[in-house]
Amino acid sequence: MNAKIYHNPRCSKSRQALAALRDAGTEPEIIKYLDNPPTKEELSSLIDAAGLRIIDAVRTKEAEFKELGLSKDSSDDELLDAMVSHPRLIERPFVVTDKGVRMARPTEAIDDIL
Repeated sequence: MNAKIYHNPRCSKSRQALAALRDAGTEPEIIKYLDNPPTKEELSSLIDAAGLRIIDAVRTKEAEFKELGLSKDSSDDELLDAMVSHPRLIERPFVVTDKGVRMARPTEAIDDIL
């Protein structure tokens, strides 16, 4: 099975999702999105494929969220631009397999795409 994980090694949820993929017999492509952020189009596509609203994929508790003047009322474009420029704002981890895309929060959310 082909799989990718948008991974932050310092995040426990991201490490749990990576372990779940490996436990399922899959060695995913690991994309360290803090070092190599997705484009606005890639991010929008991931969020859409996961069935989420843009605001659901933003880490609203990060200091940068308020520092950038963002709010839950910010436009999708503003939020996407901020996430691409400040990848710490991207909620994690996103997991992509041949069966779909999920945000692994909780980790069990990826069970149906393994």
